[in-house]
Amino acid sequence: MKSYWLWILLNMVVWPFAIAYLNLPINKLPVYIFGVAFYFLLFFLVPLIEKKPIVLFFILGTNTIIAVATLFPYNDHFNPFLILILSLLIAEGFYRLPFRYSIVNGAIAAIALGFTTLHSNLGWFLQTFITVFILFLLIALIHYKKNKDHLMDLEARHEAIFSEFRDLKRRAVSEEEVARQEERVLIAHEIHDSVGHKLTALIMQLEMFRLQTSTDEKERVESLKELANESLNETRRAVKSLKANDTGGLPGILRLIRRLELENMMHIHFSVKYGAFSAPLTGEQSFVIYRSVQEALTNIMKHSDAKEAEITFEAPGGSIFRFEIRNPATGMEGYQEGFGLSQMRQRLEKHNGGLKVYQTEGHFIVTGFIKIR
Repeated sequence: MKSYWLWILLNMVVWPFAIAYLNLPINKLPVYIFGVAFYFLLFFLVPLIEKKPIVLFFILGTNTIIAVATLFPYNDHFNPFLILILSLLIAEGFYRLPFRYSIVNGAIAAIALGFTTLHSNLGWFLQTFITVFILFLLIALIHYKKNKDHLMDLEARHEAIFSEFRDLKRRAVSEEEVARQEERVLIAHEIHDSVGHKLTALIMQLEMFRLQTSTDEKERVESLKELANESLNETRRAVKSLKANDTGGLPGILRLIRRLELENMMHIHFSVKYGAFSAPLTGEQSFVIYRSVQEALTNIMKHSDAKEAEITFEAPGGSIFRFEIRNPATGMEGYQEGFGLSQMRQRLEKHNGGLKVYQTEGHFIVTGFIKIR
């Protein structure tokens, strides 16, 4: 936007001098002022159509015609400020248009200037000087444009490589967390199914043995039973601790949001409605929600130009847990359900849930739910 105001300033400085140089009587000025007004009217449209190169090309070409028609040497007196105005139009074309369009725009302005000089009273020396000036200007701007395009290409490649690096880093951390989670769940199940069941069977056998033994041995059997009960309680506490240390779940989502904001990757608005944090989710359900939110945020960073999102958790009626990830649909022209979304859908459906993905005029929305009861 700063460059736009710079172009405005330069044009507003040059045009008054160009009109004053004509030295016209007041009764003839309205026609010229109308031409200048139309020129600036088109110029003010530039920010609105900057991303439409064809329309911008026609606007710059029209302004070239307006400038030449307004300052044409009808009385054979060449207006030198026309050189500055056409130079500004050529330079703006190279600054805003793709390379091919900028070359054509520069050629049109150069031809228009040459046509104007031929119909003026300029000598061959000044005409040659203007021709050489325009040629050097075009060569310099072509060199500038190539360097600018090369720099933009390098920046785009750097951003793509850096984005890929961050994605690989996140995936590595995510896969490590998943491996740890699976290992903890496996150990917890193994302890619960193997050690826990055997200790329970041992306690039952000790109780049966206590009922059958003599009075003298009952105290010793009772002591063994208490020891077995303590071991069973310790086992249950260990299993509970393993499940409590999940990297996923709602605490994992909060850590994920905090990490993304600290790394300046995304601005996230997080809201929790009544009952969401107190919802009785199992460890597996919490982890599925964590992975779904993580996948949705990863898709936003990969496919959306607007690095911001809104996350909402709610548990309406206490029967389902619902989450919604909403982000502006800037730079997202339609979508196809890829591997990540299909995996998310399968995980949710496995836990009696579902997934809905849709795009409105201004937002891309991912909504999922899991049945609690």
